[in-house]
Amino acid sequence: MPHNSMAIGNSAYDIYDTGLKDEGCRVAGGVGFTHFDDEGRARMVNVGEKPVTHRTARAQARVLVNRDTLALIKEGGMKKGDVLTVAQVSGIMGAKRTSELIPMCHPVAMDSIDLHLRLDEERSAVVIESYVTCASRTGVEMEALTAVSAAALTVYDMCKAVQKDIVITDIRLLEKTGGIHGDYRILEDEP
Repeated sequence: MPHNSMAIGNSAYDIYDTGLKDEGCRVAGGVGFTHFDDEGRARMVNVGEKPVTHRTARAQARVLVNRDTLALIKEGGMKKGDVLTVAQVSGIMGAKRTSELIPMCHPVAMDSIDLHLRLDEERSAVVIESYVTCASRTGVEMEALTAVSAAALTVYDMCKAVQKDIVITDIRLLEKTGGIHGDYRILEDEP
């Protein structure tokens, strides 16, 4: 593959011609970046020539709380209301607005957004998982990740009056299917 080197900020990237129209790619540490043009400026990738395929993404986040906070969530004792229901709605709303929050993210007409929250009493955590589907030229990984992020932030907001040291952690993609880059699945679902 023909390539040349360029510097962006303090990092050196190699530019490779992928053979796809407008799809030059930066490589740093073996990872390709498609959201830069040949001058190193940010750009939205052209997905117009990609085929429409069925795509899915599943993501997860955890919100670590103390035992008293977990009990209040479980009993419905938070003054702001039902934490899990409000966070579920927030996550769905967040997924629908992903392209407004993430600058290079294409608007995607999602077919479904499924968001589940459960209490993990052993780890004193709220576990949030999203599953997003679409038929599109681009994937829904960012929508799935935004869904769990918005839900986790909502859990924090609903509980911050009783606990300030809440930790949002383990925001990650668990699985994605469809598209030219193939399927991905994390090796273990539950650490």
